[in-house]
Amino acid sequence: MATEFDLIKRFFSRPVSAGLLGGGDDCALFGVTPGLQVATSTDLLLEGRHFFSDVDPRSLGHKALAVNLSDLAAIGARPLGCLLGLGLPAIDEAWVQQFADGFYALAAQHGCELIGGDTTRSQQGITLSVTVFGEVEPSLALRRNAAQVGDDIWVSGTLGAADIACRMLAGEIPLDAALLQSTRRALEWPTPRVELGQQLRAYAHAAIDVSDGLLQDLGHILAGSGVGAELHEQRLPAHPALSGLPKHVLPPEVLRRAVLAGGDVYELCFTAAPAQRAMLEKIGQTLGVALTCIGTIRKESGLVVYDQTGTALSDLPSGFDHFRI
Repeated sequence: MATEFDLIKRFFSRPVSAGLLGGGDDCALFGVTPGLQVATSTDLLLEGRHFFSDVDPRSLGHKALAVNLSDLAAIGARPLGCLLGLGLPAIDEAWVQQFADGFYALAAQHGCELIGGDTTRSQQGITLSVTVFGEVEPSLALRRNAAQVGDDIWVSGTLGAADIACRMLAGEIPLDAALLQSTRRALEWPTPRVELGQQLRAYAHAAIDVSDGLLQDLGHILAGSGVGAELHEQRLPAHPALSGLPKHVLPPEVLRRAVLAGGDVYELCFTAAPAQRAMLEKIGQTLGVALTCIGTIRKESGLVVYDQTGTALSDLPSGFDHFRI
């Protein structure tokens, strides 16, 4: 039977680049480019809370790292390396191999090498903890508290698909096989906007990744910056799979909630001066990432969302909170 150390050696001990030390020593060592600072973030994923038990292990390996890379993207940092904590109720070598393959594939794509971590036996379910490290010039780091009155509000990619897939799998809304097939990848294979975050450093003022819902995460920018905002519902980029569906498959109120408050998106929401519109559109075209201007930062506090008739929505949905009852 494989031991903890067999598991690490077989699946999580790949060579690292020069300048990094990890995978066998008590601590990992890495350097930072002179003049830059370390950016770091960590996320915890629990079976039954953050992912379903039947999830494809390769996609889980991908997502475990992707959600952390998304945090680096939100501040404009370049990834350097990461740590992985893995708790398993039992060792299934085929499962671990696929998980490792998904994790390493995304790590290689973004130059974020695995330089250490820990494994243990969990009492119930799978537990994952990933910590990422990046580097960024302090004066260019994107922050939540830097939005300015008059800024455009932008969002990358599309919204809503991950929320719909998650709620169908959880039994919260009726299952539609075709809709699940067209939305599940958004839930299980998110794309961290690492390159976009680095491109935005010279043009955006404030940024955040949309992990807990657009309204909730944008609200963090507004609170940190001491400003308000108005959004226009018709501008919000809903995922194409959510368009044109009959009401019995996707009721309008379910779609609205998914787009405005659905989590697990891992797109970037950011603000920038109107003078930067042409440059931002060019960046989006170069990277192949849709960037959509969805509203405006205003001086008055609060967040207002106008529907297609120009009427302010009176009952805005809330985002995700682990401890909300």
